[in-house]
Amino acid sequence: MGNWIANHWFSAVVLIAWLGINIFLFIYYFMIYETQEQYAYTRVILGSALAWARGSAACLNFNCLIILLPVCRNLLSFLRGTCSCCRRSVRKLLDNNLAFHKILGYTIALMTAVHTIAHLFNVERFYDGAQSSNKTLEGMLSSIGSEKEDWVNPIRSKNETQSYICFTTIAGVTGVVITLALILMITSSTEFIRRCYFEVFWYTHHLFIIFFAGLLIHGVGRIVRGQTTASLSSNSYDACHEKYTVWKEKGSRDGGEDDEDDDDDHKNQCFMPSFQGNDPMTWKWIIAPIIIYILERFLRFCRSQQRVVIIKTVSHPSKVLEIQMQKRGFRMEVGQYIFINCPSVSRLEWHPFTLTSAPEEDMFSVHIRSAGDWTESLIKIFHEMADNPPRLEVDGPFGTASEDVFKYEVSMLVGAGIGVTPFASILKSIWYKLQNEDHRLKTKKIYFYWICRETGAFAWFADLLRSLEQEMITSGKDGFLNYRLFLTSWDSSIAGHAIINFDVATDAVTGLKQKTSYGRPIWENEFSSVADAHPRSTVGVFLCGPQALGKTLQQCCHQYSSMDPRKVQFYFNKENF
Repeated sequence: MGNWIANHWFSAVVLIAWLGINIFLFIYYFMIYETQEQYAYTRVILGSALAWARGSAACLNFNCLIILLPVCRNLLSFLRGTCSCCRRSVRKLLDNNLAFHKILGYTIALMTAVHTIAHLFNVERFYDGAQSSNKTLEGMLSSIGSEKEDWVNPIRSKNETQSYICFTTIAGVTGVVITLALILMITSSTEFIRRCYFEVFWYTHHLFIIFFAGLLIHGVGRIVRGQTTASLSSNSYDACHEKYTVWKEKGSRDGGEDDEDDDDDHKNQCFMPSFQGNDPMTWKWIIAPIIIYILERFLRFCRSQQRVVIIKTVSHPSKVLEIQMQKRGFRMEVGQYIFINCPSVSRLEWHPFTLTSAPEEDMFSVHIRSAGDWTESLIKIFHEMADNPPRLEVDGPFGTASEDVFKYEVSMLVGAGIGVTPFASILKSIWYKLQNEDHRLKTKKIYFYWICRETGAFAWFADLLRSLEQEMITSGKDGFLNYRLFLTSWDSSIAGHAIINFDVATDAVTGLKQKTSYGRPIWENEFSSVADAHPRSTVGVFLCGPQALGKTLQQCCHQYSSMDPRKVQFYFNKENF
């Protein structure tokens, strides 16, 4: 528990503050529209649904204000750089950007549902008021302003229906468009859709442009109205709402204006109330983040237009393609990722890939596994155009949690399948640091775990591990890296081959000194042994892999961290794209 608090307290504070602001805004605006006198006559027609609509609208404005910021990747990379010397809990907040973005999205969906349902009640009440006779207060209020813009009920004729309001007014049309766009974005953002049909998620998520465009003009029609300040002086709700049958038209009065008795009578008379719509507020909330996001996209567009030189491509087993590139002014850190677009495959789609090169190298590289239509088409084109590879556009690099790997005394790196790619960059950088005898290296020990389903996946990474083995022996640091390879799927021939070569110095599958383990790691044993070996160290646990594995590792981090802050502490970090 102590470890969780130390690692997440800042994120918890931000989340509590966000929740508190939402609650405050909802209650504040709810009470304004439920209690203030200027909306008293509006409440006569609409009831409490007005306050529910306005309270949820305030929450929508606030959440739409911040939902774009967690996906401004250049902004996050800048903040991560400026926070490099900050506490771990502050940097942890930036690593949870996508989780916060999802929370904001679901909150917007919830508040949209409340706002929409409340306004559906409002439309129905507006219609009922328009159908009422002037002998009722609702009917009298609905008849006000037939020829002027001081009405309170937007339904100006008994022939107008609820559908007419929903599909002909600015608020109605934009509300329908915004809601449909939001439904499509939310439903296509599920884990299954993003993993199996990324293109569907990619294209539908760009409906946010329509969503925000609709928000900007949603309140222009000023349908929700309150009594004007001048009208309040001549028609107070408390004094006049029961006298609606004798309300006088504005400007009419009996007797001369100089007659003092007439003035006293005039003060006791109730005149027809006048109403006006509130100034649109949503654009004031969202214009700043929209400008920031536009600048973000403009910067990314300019950077993506810089020429990328493909210097080498390598085909690896398990349908993995390695692309080595160069780009002027490109600077990276370990564990970072880039977005790649191949116009020959799709001009609009950009996909994230972790960099597998080290900062010390004069090029940058990615390893792309065939895992969908886009990656399959990309690999196919590169095979067909081996002598003249297609043009690529690159945006990035962007920061991730893996940048902090060298800030820990001990690091545990866990990769599953192609999820090993960020650790390729880290291990290569370690190789260069060992060669150059970099004394600034704080890390004293690294534990590396790679979990794969098939032996072919080990092939492209084995050369790097083999060179690391040799370099550590040469530099006298053969205990610096402890790596374990786990094969989770095998047939009888592989098992037989392993048994026959049991006494051989190198592994039968990889050719490395470290033998391959068959099955999955028992994480309780792994964490226990690391805790025993480093009883007073800070251990960073880094994962690039499935969510289920992340939950297991996070539980182990909490379980094996000591309550004493001076003893071993495990801190969990996961890659998020």
